[in-house]
Amino acid sequence: MLHLLITVLALAQNPPAVVAQAKAALDHLIAGEAERVEAQFTDQMKTALPPGRLAAAWSSVLERAGALKGCDAQERVVAIATKQMVIRTCTFERGKIDVQFAFDEQGKISGLNFRPSGVAPPAYSLPSYATASAYAESAITIGSGDWTLPGTLTLPTGDASVPAVILVHGSGPNDRDETIGGNKPFKDLALGLASRGVAVLRYDKRTKAYPGKVTTIQDFTVRHEVIEDVSEAVKVLHAHPRIDRRRIFVLGHSLGGLLIPRIAAANRGVAGFIVMAGPARPVEEAIVAQTRYIISADGTITADEQKVLDDALALAASVRALGPSDLAENRVLRGAPASYWLDLRGYDGPTAAKSVTAPMLILQGERDYQVTVEEFERWKAALDTRTNVTFHRYPALNHLFIAGTGPSLPDEYQVPGHVAADVIRDVAAWILAVR
Repeated sequence: MLHLLITVLALAQNPPAVVAQAKAALDHLIAGEAERVEAQFTDQMKTALPPGRLAAAWSSVLERAGALKGCDAQERVVAIATKQMVIRTCTFERGKIDVQFAFDEQGKISGLNFRPSGVAPPAYSLPSYATASAYAESAITIGSGDWTLPGTLTLPTGDASVPAVILVHGSGPNDRDETIGGNKPFKDLALGLASRGVAVLRYDKRTKAYPGKVTTIQDFTVRHEVIEDVSEAVKVLHAHPRIDRRRIFVLGHSLGGLLIPRIAAANRGVAGFIVMAGPARPVEEAIVAQTRYIISADGTITADEQKVLDDALALAASVRALGPSDLAENRVLRGAPASYWLDLRGYDGPTAAKSVTAPMLILQGERDYQVTVEEFERWKAALDTRTNVTFHRYPALNHLFIAGTGPSLPDEYQVPGHVAADVIRDVAAWILAVR
């Protein structure tokens, strides 16, 4: 599924409503009316699964599993962050398949999957660079009062004082592992770095832990979404007896990377900062660029795909036109309030990073279509004269810093993999070298 640089903040809808909607959508699919299901897609789904692809996907299911014999009368409903997933098991000639529809808070279809029934998602496997005997993990809580967040501290074994790094998520209601499809890049980083003597603190994002409550925050911005909780994580590490207070670092991925200058301004005592795939263009422009990339991937743009692109362009225009009246009316665009868009509008991460005096490490995968090499070059142009800033590019890596071949597309995120060993090596070496 497309992973856009935008946060969905609203509440999930009533389960009985989504059950009826999922039943109707499956009926349409079985009847050969895929276009009626596509009409209920979110904009992200329309981009990730352009018109015609759903009918082809259903045909592929029938080719593999044989003719449909019937579907169970009872559905299962699972709450996932702000969404509701409705799962219905259908029996085909050659086996059973779970048809899974995910719905957002507006009742739009935000996810769709066909999975063999009874087959669980692949279990996480340790990457080759993780040495289980070299670290121990423990539950930890950051924050206080209304916004406590559950997290995990991965600590190298032994009694010695060690450096530590806090992992800051990309956009959306991410868990502490930054789980995307079949991948857990933050867990990879934690186990790999701790195996090399660096403690790692990761935690569930506020928008995941409190999907409903965050919508009640007046004038919601990235300060509430990200920055306040990073500061709380710094406090936790300062209080831990094994952590070297002089060697606490912050690593931001995607949106987290973009916000490193603001995080640095709020945490003057941090020893250094790492930017992984940090955007260098406004969020609304990134949405347009990602949309154009995906719908153009097959070499053609259909009329329906053009409509998706037009919608993205209209969103960008609306963001650029936002003003004080929209803020006063608490206008919402694509699930985020006007205050959020206005907070980021015009914000230039690379330029803002010039004011960061602490050492920095900037990393970029060359196959990343969400944050491109051109954006990495903007970070480099802004900071290249600094002797305490290091840059690394990785030709085979995508937005998750996982290796692949050919043009990167959203489906790649569903394939289980691990953050590349080169990234673990470079991050660990850089942290251990900063004194």
